[in-house]
Parts: sequence; structure tokens; C-alpha cells
Amino acid sequence: MISSTPTRVLVAEEHAGPARSAARALRREGMVVEVVPDGAAVLARTSVTDYDVVVLARDLPGMSGDEVCRRLAKRPTHARVLLLAASDTVAHAELVARVRALGRRSRTAPPPVLVRGDLRLDPARRVATRAGERLALTPKEFSVLEYLLAAEGRVVPADELLRRVWDETTDPFTTTVKATISRLRPKLGTPPVIETVPRGGYRI
Repeated sequence: MISSTPTRVLVAEEHAGPARSAARALRREGMVVEVVPDGAAVLARTSVTDYDVVVLARDLPGMSGDEVCRRLAKRPTHARVLLLAASDTVAHAELVARVRALGRRSRTAPPPVLVRGDLRLDPARRVATRAGERLALTPKEFSVLEYLLAAEGRVVPADELLRRVWDETTDPFTTTVKATISRLRPKLGTPPVIETVPRGGYRI
């Protein structure tokens, strides 16, 4: 079973502008982010999806962030909650750092270092190397490589990568996965490590 996946975050914010801005900042760091406008939607989403971190505005409409926290605490979930008051001004860098720290704490054990030949990826340190040389990867390229390595040779369909590494805002008919794999391949050097399986997907 694959446990090495990007941090999954649910952002609850009534105002669309700040919500989109926060989501963009988190996605740039390779996190999978969904956005909802109120507390009822938080409870509905968390009942069907396992999030690592829930970011709550305290002044949500209909049901306050504090009440949502109380209800989540009664559920068997490992998600950590970051509750932000209306007066809180959190820079994007600080938000990312706090969410990342909570995401690590939400998991019962640190993710294992993944090794395939001379390719090595450390999810906890966010470092990937080949033959001892550090690879300059974007957060999304790192997450794709992490997921493929964690599959341990299994063929991973493109739609599975899209679901697990991207999020609900991604068009299911997009060529994003193919484009990301195309950018990732030359960065990994030779001999090639990512195989395309016709009508199947990708594997390492």
C-alpha cells in the first residue's frame, strides 16, 4: 500500500480571494489543497476524505471555526487543525511552514527513504539525489517522483497520479501529468528511470 503521498490540506475560508491566495501558496510547495467556504462543508468533506491538515478561519459563516474544531475532535481522524482568527495576518511563508509542521505531526511515523538503484528520495527532508548528486526538482516534480518510487515497480496510471498528486481543481482531461513527466525525465539523467507503459501509465 502506498503511504508516501503529498500533504493533503483542506482550507476553509468564506472569502474567495484569501482562500485562493492561501491555496496557491500551499500548492506551490507540492501540497494537495481543496477549498471550502463554510464549516458545514468542512464536516462534509472530512467525512469522506482523509486530510492531513485542516486550515480554518475562526469566523466561518453558519458554524464558527471553534465549533467545527469541537466536532472534528469527536471524530476518529488524524487531521491536525490550524485555526486562524480574523485578526491574524499570516504571511504565505509562515502559513506553509505551519501547515508543513502540522502535516508531519499528523502522520504516525516519518515516511521511509525511497531508493531505486542510485536514485534516492528522502520525503521528510524533501531531498532527492542520483548517484549522490542532488536533483533540482520543483515541488510537483518531487511529489510525482515520490509517488512513482513508492509504487515499487507497479504501473501507475496517469489518472491515479492526477488524483493523488494534484487536487480537485485540476481538469481530468488535462495533459499536466504528461507534461510534468516530460520535464522530470531529463532532470533524472541517464540511463532513464521512468518507463511509459502504453495504455497503462508510468513506472520506475
